Amino acid sequence: MIARNVPRFGIIAAIAGTIVVGGCHSSGSPSALSRAVDPLDTLADHALRYAQIQLQRTADSLDPAEGYPKSTKPDGGWNRVRATDWTSGFFAGELWRMYEATRDSYWRTQAMRWTSGLESSKTLTTTHDLGFIIFTSFGNEYRLTGNEHARQVILDAAAHLAGRFNPAVGATKSWDTENARGRRGTWEYPVIVDNLMNLELLFWASRHGGDSAWKRMAERHALTSLEAHVRDDGSTAHVALFDPRTGRLIDRVTWQGYADTSVWARGQAWAIYGFAIAHRETGRPELLDGAQRTADWFIAHLPADGVPYWDFTDPNIPNVERDASAAAIAASGLLELANQADPARSARYRAVAEHILNTLATSYLTAGTKSPGILQHSVGGRPQNSDVDVGLVYADYYFIDALLRYRELRHGSPG
Repeated sequence: MIARNVPRFGIIAAIAGTIVVGGCHSSGSPSALSRAVDPLDTLADHALRYAQIQLQRTADSLDPAEGYPKSTKPDGGWNRVRATDWTSGFFAGELWRMYEATRDSYWRTQAMRWTSGLESSKTLTTTHDLGFIIFTSFGNEYRLTGNEHARQVILDAAAHLAGRFNPAVGATKSWDTENARGRRGTWEYPVIVDNLMNLELLFWASRHGGDSAWKRMAERHALTSLEAHVRDDGSTAHVALFDPRTGRLIDRVTWQGYADTSVWARGQAWAIYGFAIAHRETGRPELLDGAQRTADWFIAHLPADGVPYWDFTDPNIPNVERDASAAAIAASGLLELANQADPARSARYRAVAEHILNTLATSYLTAGTKSPGILQHSVGGRPQNSDVDVGLVYADYYFIDALLRYRELRHGSPG
């Protein structure tokens, strides 16, 4: 999708003055905000019902033994990946979240069916993405069922992820050398901002029977990432390159952004969410500050409708693609952050998250298309021309995640 010709920035002005949500106008006071977003209840319920239709369509028609949904095809199918791909756990995670919302046994049965084949990935030693693969699937299973086997799978995965931690660098390695060739030769020890999202696996495992050192590793990684990825203005770099022997930061570069100095939208969203989780788990004030600074930058540079362009600094804006996945991730991260910030910031983060959800639920659902996904218009890897302007399984996962967070904030329960 080529973006509509809307102001490049504008969401701050909307929140500071008049918020338009579902056709309602209000002043920026907290009580007025609450009244303004009431229509989002209806939109959220509609979006979740639509999600059920799409998820059941995929769950019933595909076999996990033949691969896991990743991105949508123009003809209405899914591009599928092996259990070792970083995206493989998200579809099972969606099914678990739908079970959480409905307590319908159908979703539990399907979630278990799509989760079981992912277990072999718990022993991967070649990737940092064990959190994405295992914690979205088995993590949700244990949280919702208490299944002891799921807990053990999570602990095994955490042990293998911890094996990628380098004390000199103070972070787990993202990609192995053979998979990390950059624009200027081989990247010996790359750490990507996305890696913040896999720390929750270590934090959780350390509290549920795992090694207490895993929490210290995760905390140190978050602090290292804060220094390495977050620029002085609150924007983020995608990849930090380290010397694995001395721990020295060599450079900041990109793989999925427009340029080394640009701001890749999904990376900024990962930072908001990841630092918020790290602060929740550690209580470190500098991590709260990091979450807030990255959130404030994100909000200040959003288009008026709240869905970012794939890279905030692409010089071709507005004639470039939006990224619904970045919007969904950020919305969920902002709702998490709203639980930790002071009252004024909390109200602001929540209002922006709800504005984003309103836009996604009204303008980005795949209804009326051939797509088997829930959201359309996401961008996977723009520089590689990979999964551009498609539905992405992780966009759908974090959209559901954000919708359930919203329902819990308003009603005390995701169901």
